[in-house]
This record gives sequence, C-alpha cells and structure tokens, in this order.
Amino acid sequence: MNAPRKRWHGLRAFFVLSALLIGAFAYWAWDRYTGFADTPLAGVQAGDSVVVEQGDSFARMLKRLRAQGVSEGHDLEWQLLARQLAAAGRIQVGEYPLDPGTTPRTLLVNMRDGKVLSYRFTIVEGWNIRQLRAALAKARPLRQQGAQLDDAALMKTLGHAGQHPEGRFLPETYVYTRNDSDLDLLRRAHDALDKALDAAWQTRAADLPLKSKDEALVLASIVEKETGIASERPQIAGVFLRRLELGMRLQTDPTVIYGMGSRYAGNLRKADLLADTPYNTYTRDGLPPTPIAMVGADALRAVTSPADGDALYFVAVGDGSGKHVFSRTLAEHQAAVREYIRRYRAQYGPK
Repeated sequence: MNAPRKRWHGLRAFFVLSALLIGAFAYWAWDRYTGFADTPLAGVQAGDSVVVEQGDSFARMLKRLRAQGVSEGHDLEWQLLARQLAAAGRIQVGEYPLDPGTTPRTLLVNMRDGKVLSYRFTIVEGWNIRQLRAALAKARPLRQQGAQLDDAALMKTLGHAGQHPEGRFLPETYVYTRNDSDLDLLRRAHDALDKALDAAWQTRAADLPLKSKDEALVLASIVEKETGIASERPQIAGVFLRRLELGMRLQTDPTVIYGMGSRYAGNLRKADLLADTPYNTYTRDGLPPTPIAMVGADALRAVTSPADGDALYFVAVGDGSGKHVFSRTLAEHQAAVREYIRRYRAQYGPK
C-alpha cells in the first residue's frame, strides 16, 4: 500500500510543478508579448517612415521595417499582434510615420485604418502660374507628372483644353500623400476655384459692369495684387468697378508688370507704363485678356459685392502699412500722391 501511495504523491508533485512551470512560462511569454506591443520602437528618428506598396505581403512589410532599423520583436510576435488587432490582411497601401514614441501596436493600428503620413502644399494668394509651377516642382514627395508640360498641354491634361492657366487655381493649403501627383493637386485646386467663383457670382450685386464670371475673375486678380490690407479689398474693387462703368482706364501697375513678364526687374519706369501690351491698362481700355494672379475667395467676393462709395483713385499711404488713401477727384488724388512721395522719401530716401 505504501509504494502506490508514494508513487501517487510523486506524480502529483510532478504535475503541480509542471503546471507552475507552464504558468510561469505563459506569464513570461505574455509579459514579453505585451511589453513588445506597447514599447516604443528603438532606432527610429523624427521624420522616418515606412512605405507599404500595392501587393506587399505582411512579411515584406516587416522586411521594410527591419531595413528602417526596427529590430523589436520576432516576426511571430508581429504576426500575433496583427491578428489580435484585426490588422492581418487589412494593412492599407501608403506611407506611415515612424516617429519616436511609435509602438508596434500604434503602427499596426495606423496601417489597418489607413492613417497615412500627409503633407501640405500652400498656393499663395497673388502667385502667378510660373510661381505656382516652380513651387510644385519642389514639393516632395509629390509625384511630378506635369512638370515637363507647357501651360497649354498642362491645362489639356487637366481637362480644360484652351483655358489660360492664370488665376485658375484657388489659393489655400492642400493636404496630400506620397501617392498623389502634382496633377492631382492642381485638379483639386481648379475645382475649388470654380466652386468659389460660382458662389461669388451667384450672390453678386445688381448692375455690376461685368459681363461674366470670367470677367469677375480677371478683376479679382487685379484686386488681389493691389491689396496690402485684406479689409480694403471691397473698397479697391469699388474703385475699379466705378472706373469700368465710366469708361475710364483702370491704370493699375500690376497689369503692366504682368505684361512685361521676365523683362520686369523690380522697378517700374514711366516708359514701361507707356509701352503697350495686351495687359497694359494705362494704354488699353477695359480689363486685360486673362487674370494676372491666383485669386482668393475674399477677392472674388470683394469684386462681386464691392463697397459703396464714390472714390475713383487710390494710392498707398507710404508709411509701410499697406494702407491706401482713396480719393474722389483727380486733384485730391494728386495731393495724396505728393504726400506719398514725401513720406516715401522721408523713410527710404529719394525715389
């Protein structure tokens, strides 16, 4: 009787010890696993990222992570975590940030939910098409698909054959990802401009001396270039609209500068004002043939809903503030010009 009982006690002790060892190992494995899942990745720096391309397997994605310097965890741990997070088989194409503090858990959740790295590109009010295209060519990692096209070919590719590109892209900040191209961004900016122009034209004031919304766009581009203070846009628009109503020439320097193109070297001379081009509003009546700059929504609203008044002239104050003096008569304007010259010379020397 004693021998079987001893064997039983020995077996029970063995099973208890085995269970304790298995439990300890399971606890150690779980602790390691959870520690791996929530420990920030080592070896990454601000600005690092990993790209998941179309057709990538989970193993290939892990290989790219390793190439980026990520050494944490065995491949099996990554696979188990992906299954736990329902990310296995659902990782989306795109570029994902590997900033310091990123954990395996947050990275896989981002990949599962498609929270890709985004970039920003701003079209600035008053830019011309040359400035816009030069800035686009430097934007990274925007794919360059239209950089080698001339303006006419570019507009045809965008679906607007025959349309002049100037003023046709709305100034604002656009968010894009690594897979986007310059053409994608320009299409969005063109659509945004069309919507802003339509909205402004639909709410236009009665009896505007403008025949179409395209004419409103042209005048808005002039207002954009003439305005140093945003609040003055409706006043400046009112001056130009009254001049159009009376058959007066607009006589605005930015149109002359635009017509000069690359010949403009930063200083506008009297001879330049007298040199005729299709854009010179000192030598030609009415509006120039196209916009002269990219136009913001505020300038569009200013042209279609101008401020009331009787001013026909304006000139800069000359104190560096960007403000203008508005005048009703030529005599008042000439006095304001003399005061501008006096202030300019006092601050900067002879002009």
